[in-house]
Amino acid sequence: MWDYSDKVKDHFFNPKNAGAVAEANAIGEVGSISCGDALRLTLKVNEDTEVIEDAGFQTFGCGSAIASSSVLTEIIKGMTLDEALKVTNQDIAAELDGLPPEKMHCSVMGREALQAAVANYRGEEWKDDHEEGALVCKCFAIDAVMIEEMVWANKLRTVEDVTNYTKAGGGCAACHEDIEAILEKVLKERGETFDPNAAPVAKPEAAKAEKKPMTNLQRIKKIEEVLTALRPQLMADGGDVELVEVIGNTAYVNMTGACNGCQMAAMTIAGIQQRLMEVLGEFIKVVPASEMSKLVNIEGAGHA
Repeated sequence: MWDYSDKVKDHFFNPKNAGAVAEANAIGEVGSISCGDALRLTLKVNEDTEVIEDAGFQTFGCGSAIASSSVLTEIIKGMTLDEALKVTNQDIAAELDGLPPEKMHCSVMGREALQAAVANYRGEEWKDDHEEGALVCKCFAIDAVMIEEMVWANKLRTVEDVTNYTKAGGGCAACHEDIEAILEKVLKERGETFDPNAAPVAKPEAAKAEKKPMTNLQRIKKIEEVLTALRPQLMADGGDVELVEVIGNTAYVNMTGACNGCQMAAMTIAGIQQRLMEVLGEFIKVVPASEMSKLVNIEGAGHA
């Protein structure tokens, strides 16, 4: 499990400025629910002074995404738009007394949402970095432009760093070679040499210690604890979830009641997956139990 500061926990359990701002005249939307995180930032800007009078956020994502969005709204309220644009993802993380390296991409998402909102207010077309350059990471739709920018801005040195700050490379790993090429190019421009075995930047001592892998029994117990904590919220909406099986890094669940066949079921499962990854500190995929029967049929046909 990742180590969070008291400020991160406070902004997660008691988020500031959650929800849309009434009479907002600036809106910035970034991220994708299919990729795990999405943020909608709304601002009320004084048209005479361009001072941000109010800010609100709506976030779909993990605790770090909520905390980063919450603290961002606190930082920028009272600033002019030009002052707000100078806020960096490092400023957001610093205001939270730091984020785990694996969660730095949440602060990057907040910075992008702010840029998008300001562009929206000024009637400018804003395209995030994912749309500007050659696509590098297909799993999370991250392109070369964004990776280069993050390597420059945060002095990144390794593929792990890039994954922590952008998510690129955190899926199938097919893009690692391309990420290394970008690192080599940028480091050369910085007068440095790329070392594939270099230690990641800003890795806390606690995270450096070798982590003993969980047994499948321990993993199942953790998953059941998370689902038990989430069930009251689902049951309040007339739904429920139950764990059916855990095979490797895939958890099969049954969505029942109002959650069964609901148009929002995919979003609910994505939210459960994000929470599980945060608690377990490892990648885990959550899929409907109906998919497990399909897998069994395929494997059975293969052995016929």
